[in-house]
Parts: sequence; structure tokens; C-alpha cells
Amino acid sequence: MIELRNFETFPNKFKQFLLCFGLLAPLASIADSGIISSAAASSNNTYISTAPTSASGNANTQNSANDQGDTADLWDRIRMGFGMDTLDTPLVATHINWYAQRPEYVRRMVERSRRYLYHILGEVEKRGMPTEIALLPMVESAFNPMAYSTSHASGIWQFVPATGKDFGLKQNGWYDGRRDIIAATDAALDYLTKLHNQFGTWELALAAYNCGEGCVARAIAKNQAQGLPTDYLSLNLPTETRHYVPKLLAVKQIIADPESAGLNLDSIPNQAYFTTVTLTKPIDVSLAAKLANMPVNEFVSLNPAYNKPVVRSDTPAQLLLPVDKVDTFSNNLQNYDRPLVTWQVYAAKIGERISTIAKKFGVTVTWLKEHNPIQLSHKGKLTSDHALMVPLKGNADNTYATDKTNNKIALAEPGIVKVSMQDTPGQGIPNKTARIEQSHQEKMPREITVKAGDTLYNLATRYQVTAHELAQWNKIKPNQLKLGQTLIVAAPNDSHETSSKHETNDRQDKSGSRKADKKPVRQEKPRHYIVRKGDTLSSIAQKYDLAIDDIQRWNKLKHHAVLQPGSKLLLKSG
Repeated sequence: MIELRNFETFPNKFKQFLLCFGLLAPLASIADSGIISSAAASSNNTYISTAPTSASGNANTQNSANDQGDTADLWDRIRMGFGMDTLDTPLVATHINWYAQRPEYVRRMVERSRRYLYHILGEVEKRGMPTEIALLPMVESAFNPMAYSTSHASGIWQFVPATGKDFGLKQNGWYDGRRDIIAATDAALDYLTKLHNQFGTWELALAAYNCGEGCVARAIAKNQAQGLPTDYLSLNLPTETRHYVPKLLAVKQIIADPESAGLNLDSIPNQAYFTTVTLTKPIDVSLAAKLANMPVNEFVSLNPAYNKPVVRSDTPAQLLLPVDKVDTFSNNLQNYDRPLVTWQVYAAKIGERISTIAKKFGVTVTWLKEHNPIQLSHKGKLTSDHALMVPLKGNADNTYATDKTNNKIALAEPGIVKVSMQDTPGQGIPNKTARIEQSHQEKMPREITVKAGDTLYNLATRYQVTAHELAQWNKIKPNQLKLGQTLIVAAPNDSHETSSKHETNDRQDKSGSRKADKKPVRQEKPRHYIVRKGDTLSSIAQKYDLAIDDIQRWNKLKHHAVLQPGSKLLLKSG
């Protein structure tokens, strides 16, 4: 029997064989209807169905897309659909040169894109758009699903909250549709279609996508009033927007002829990377990944919209899984007879002491802070009501260990990383992706540039290392930061990925063995502590499982106090 779930992956010749016998049309019709039930539903109806995610299952769509099924390489299919004109501006060459000088950056971007491009391209083709539009996330986010900008734009398509809501992307504490690969792609292409209908050209539509339709409309009106042309290059647009379309055309040129830029493009198969699985009950992110036999990082890269360690929604939740993992997930879920969720929500009230809550659920204060965006008074009390994510009673040890081994990215909002202009297209150009939440697949070491307002403490927090490590790696004292100074944020010879390097509570002991499979041993708190070179309030608080606020209160320290080596701190209040 044919498994319709994998209909999109059939070879083109086999489809032609079916067509000869009049069999392809009914199969395509069934696939398009989305009524594809799994034969492996679990007893508790958690696992409902799977369905193909490409829009190109329709035979007519395929025939109108330049016979895309005839190529095994997705890049060839993209090249065949190019439809935008070139621009007579040196900015295109400027951005080609920028990418050409950063082959590793391009390689990482292409590697991330292989998860999403097949689906995006199918949706672009379904709408009759030029295939350059499928490459737009390379400009917006470098295909980083956790990308986050200074204007609060999020996801591979970089929706700001208001525009996301305008196009139906839900955003709440559990789920952010701006990071949902399928929902955000639909919203972005719908928005671009609307803008194209409004302004008449893809160049102007893209400009409006970047700076807003009002911005472009005002620029057009101004030129019309002066009797000037109103094409993209003739308009007086913000600097970033003037570079925006040339960046996309630079990417297009690199895809069209990578050798001309001195770059190599790894081939991407012209077949679906993921498919959808619908769930009716909540499930731990780490468990879902385990049942699919895939790393948590990979699971999160396909399902970045879920903000918590639990996949939960007010409607049946849709998960994306690699095509070759669906049967594994289904079978393992069927045979899994333990609870699907090991987390609960605790309704904490204003004035509750964070240390009391931590003790109640068998975790540390540091752990609670890592997994919940909470604000505390100087006495370590909540300043407002909070719905805190805490482990179910009896699961604290297991949950903590899971988090500290491979689930950090899923259990907490990833740290926001400032990318210096040398790693942002268009050197010296304001770019709304200047602050990007780095995926946990980036390699270390990484150099950063000290900016106005940076301190050793906030840099350490941002990059999930300790201030002591930053000081040690760069051979500086906490008060020696200078504007424009270059720092490294990993040990000089360390090539571990950040997902393991940056687990601040999962350090190796002297013998090199990992301690993630057991609850960390708290060091006995002395009554007094003598400050050592490189110490910060953060590192001391972490070492002795204390709240920074408490240390400040006990020692009457100001919020940004710089500790002096040799000074004595009181660590216990009485």
C-alpha cells in the first residue's frame, strides 16, 4: 500500500508512470486534501496525523514551475524560477564581495537553510512569485530561527509583534507564531503579495517589507510631487532599505554562479526535509526529541515557536519532524507508557521569596532564574505575580539533569547575542538583525567588540559564560573594559559548540567527567568570602547558590558595584 504521507518524495519518473495509468490525479487530490491519517495512532490519541508540508503536490503547480521535479538539486530548481530584474547599482557588487569574504558565514547559512528551503520554495511557487523571494530569509535572518532584532523582530522572516498579529501569528507565553516555520512563511508571503499588489513591483514590495508600507508610500508621493521617477532606485529611502534589495540580488547572484564569487554551495536535495505531526496533548520538548531519536537542538530548529520546555497550545499542536523520523516517533510514542509532561506551572504571588519556591520544588535559585523571566526585590522576593515553570514533584532531579545535558536551548529563551558589523551584511549599515539570538550550533571562539554600556557582567550573561572566564581569557580586570575593545568569548583553543561550552552549571570536574547526570553539589556557604581577582557578584552568587540581590543587601552594595580583590563579603545574614 502506498503511504500518502511520503507522496511528495516520489521520483518524478514514477509519477509519470502513474500518470500514464490515470493514477496520479486521484493521489495528488488526496494528498492536497490533507486527509492523511496515521495508521499508528496511540491509545491516548496524542498522535493524530501526519501530512506533507510542501505546496507543490498539485500536478498543475508542478507543471507551471519550470518542471522543478526534473532536477535533483534544489538550487537548480530555484535558479529556474528567478524572475527579478537586475539593478543598476554598485551596491549589488558591494554585498557580493561581503559574502565572498566570509565563506564560513555562507556555509553556516546554507546549512541552516536546508531544513526550510524546500517548503518555502513550494509556497513561493504556489503563489506565482519569483523564486528570489525564497532566499529572503538569508538577508533577514541568515535562516536562524531564533534571530531577534533590536526592533523586536523575530524568526527567519523577522516579523515585529504588531505585523505578526496583523497576519494571524499568535504570540503568548507558550508559543510565538513569528518563529513557526510554516505559519510565519505563510504570513510573510501573504504580506509580500499584498505589498506587490499595492506597489506594483517586487523591488518596492521588498522595500516596504523592510521599512514599512507607509515609508515607501511617502517616498513615492514625495517624488511624484516633484515630477521625479518612483522606481526603487529613485526613491529617497532609509539607508538599510536602500541596501535591502541589492543584498537579496547579491544572494541571487551567488546562488546563480557561486564560483564567480569564489564560493562553493553544498547541494540541497529537491525533496521534503520535514513533515507535520499533530498532537492533542502536551509533551515535553526533550521527550518529543527523544521519541523521534533526534538531538534536542535539531528538534528546536524545526519547532522554534514553542517558548517553554513543554509543547502546549490552545489548539492541537503541530510539530515538524524530519521525514525519516516520523515512523520512529510514532512507534516510540505508542510504546511510551509514562507521563508525557514532567513540568508544571506554579502560580507564584507577589512578595514570595524566590529561595522558598526553589526549595519547595527541589531546584536552585539560579535554576529558577534561568528558566523564568522573573524580577526580584533587593530582598529576593517577587515584585509581581508570575506563572513559573517548575518540575513536577518527584521529577526535579531528572528534569534538572536533562536540562543540563542537552536541553538548554529548549528550556530557556536563548541568550541574545550582539553581532558586530563585521558579521552583518553591509558594513557600517544599520541593520535590524544586528542583534541575533545565535543558534546553539555556532562554533567557538567568537570575537566581540565592546560597545557603549557593556560591562563584564552583562557580556558574560549575554554569552552564557562567567565574568571570571571572560576576564581570564582576555587577561583583563573587571573594570578594564574599553569602548571598541575586542574580546574573545571562549577559551582560545576551545572548539566545542556553545551548547556544551556554555552550560554554566554543567562544568567538568578535574578528572574531566560530566556531572550532568546528578544534581549539582552546593558548596557550603562560608559566613565571609574574600574577593579574588576576577570575581563578580554573579560568579560568587552562582558558586554558593545565592541571589545577587541578597549579597548586595547584606553588604550594602550598589547594583553595579565593582568588587575589589581582597575585600571581604558577608554571605549569610545572621
